[in-house]
Amino acid sequence: MNGQPRINVMIVEDHPVTRAGLALFLEAYPDLRMVNQAASGEEAVEFCEQIQPDVILMDMKLAGMDGVATTAAIKHRHPHVQVIALSSFQDKDVVERAVQAGAISYLLKTTTAQELIYAIRAAHAGRSVLSQEATDALVQSVRKLSGWGDLTEREREVVSLLAEGLTNAQIAERLTVSLATAKFHVGGVLSKLGVSNRAEAVTLYWQHQFVGRPGAPEAHIHETADRGD
Repeated sequence: MNGQPRINVMIVEDHPVTRAGLALFLEAYPDLRMVNQAASGEEAVEFCEQIQPDVILMDMKLAGMDGVATTAAIKHRHPHVQVIALSSFQDKDVVERAVQAGAISYLLKTTTAQELIYAIRAAHAGRSVLSQEATDALVQSVRKLSGWGDLTEREREVVSLLAEGLTNAQIAERLTVSLATAKFHVGGVLSKLGVSNRAEAVTLYWQHQFVGRPGAPEAHIHETADRGD
């Protein structure tokens, strides 16, 4: 590994056989280290407080606290932890919610071993990877963003601040403008995007970040991941 630090990976999966299979699979790659396994979203949040892994493989269909809610909770507490969403099937709503929650990548469980390893290494480097199915689902949503191009530079800045969870008062402080001006800009954003509230605007923002601009995540993985030997 040429002295490079290993990537600490945590698995969150409620099916014991699948969880064990992923753990065994990771052992084959010297640059990866499985640091913990969680069988539920609640366990994942607790373990993350203790370990704070580099990358999490997150099952979306967890019983109880699902993968989207777990991702959101972890990203809120530990924004530096990268989450790769894993799902057994394509679900446009789940894809959108996972992206909004902060997942850096979204893959189907039918992905190849090379694609999964590539995605883990990419996530650790801050790069997104989407399955073709996830990309198609988000592209369909982004195509609805007819108003995105109408946003001014300031309004796009406002959307990014909304995505950070800032209130109107905090936006005004960040932009050094009056509260009335901040409210005006937020209203303009909602109107141009054709949405009724801030949450919908933020959802569109994250979708646009993923597939609506140059440098969008990779949908096809052409590079073959080696074993780090």
